[in-house]
Amino acid sequence: MPGGLVALALGGFGIGLTEFLIAGLLPQVASSFAVSEAAAGRLISGYALSVAVGAIVLTAATARLPRKQVLVGLVALFVVGNLLSAVAPDYRVMLLGRIVAALCHGSFFGIGSLVARSLVAPERKSRAVAVMFAGLTLANVLGVPFGALVGERWGWRAAFWAVTAIGVLALAGIVALVPGRAGETRSLTKAGGSDSAEPAGLRAQLREFRSWQVWLTLTATALGYGGMFGAFSYIAYTYTEVGDFSSAQVAWLLMVYGVGLVVGNLVGGRAADRDRDRALILALLGLTVTLTAFGLLAANATASVVLTFLMGVFGFAGVPGMITRVTDYAHGAALAASANVSASNLGNALGAWLGGLAITAGLGYTAPLYVGAGIVLTSVVVMAVAAHQARNRNPLSGMSGSGPSTG
Repeated sequence: MPGGLVALALGGFGIGLTEFLIAGLLPQVASSFAVSEAAAGRLISGYALSVAVGAIVLTAATARLPRKQVLVGLVALFVVGNLLSAVAPDYRVMLLGRIVAALCHGSFFGIGSLVARSLVAPERKSRAVAVMFAGLTLANVLGVPFGALVGERWGWRAAFWAVTAIGVLALAGIVALVPGRAGETRSLTKAGGSDSAEPAGLRAQLREFRSWQVWLTLTATALGYGGMFGAFSYIAYTYTEVGDFSSAQVAWLLMVYGVGLVVGNLVGGRAADRDRDRALILALLGLTVTLTAFGLLAANATASVVLTFLMGVFGFAGVPGMITRVTDYAHGAALAASANVSASNLGNALGAWLGGLAITAGLGYTAPLYVGAGIVLTSVVVMAVAAHQARNRNPLSGMSGSGPSTG
């Protein structure tokens, strides 16, 4: 495994911790700044919105810069944001720190995925992306308990100091271990055998969005994520109100979900390198079935544990393949990779909103699971259309991890 991949994974781990640990620290932060729970909650929603905006804006602004330099700048921004949060004298500075840290999130994973795949042989590109995202999935497992544990023992500021230190280590690792020309503009071999250059400037990258395959992949990403997150956003209520789990048990169930994310990410990356479109369709179908079964069996404790794990597995199994697919059809455009991250965050917002509407309508705490299953099923249809179109244009492109013929 190239050392640069380890550095990228460490950066992903730090960014993931920043995103997730705040959930276990909100009561302390709210008390420290004497703000309401709703105001403290904006430290989460503000972060998510900044991710969606930053992914597009920063990637577009840095389109012509060397990708290693961009990654170094993004991680430096991450360090500054968490440092602001650690020393924040009031709520406004704390919110500013969260926004600054969030701005690097989407661009880091978008540009980082292109750098990661450039460090390995083409037939291992999805696995390389999975390694980078392993840091994020591990943070999902450890983020909330890490924040709660450190916050309880040393105070909430200590958690942000720890994340700042991780950011400094990741920054040093990227500087030392990622090759200077990693992920730079180069010739991409299409499935048909011809070569095409990666688009370098912003205008050239925007032209890649004329491809229907790019838009179909972004749509499938948004719907797939949206369905999973729509169910996950209210899963604690499903556990306690339907499954009769205690609040203490919910934390352990969320760790089971996080372990599923780690497994799904690694398995999905390997499967995508073998047969990407089929792997993506199967992952989305598996998630649809899992969410539906969860809605039917939520009152059964054993089934809930198993289905929580499977929701994590199928929910993240498609991530490496989706990113390599959209960047293949966009011929390596960094803006497309970052747009994929933005699409997932927009999908998260849509899914959470629709799941909340279902609960408000009095359909019960299993309703978000069924809503999520319906959204993901729509993603299956979109992905099936994309795969069918790809096979018709080039019989090789839809059935392997090699990429498009023309888009």
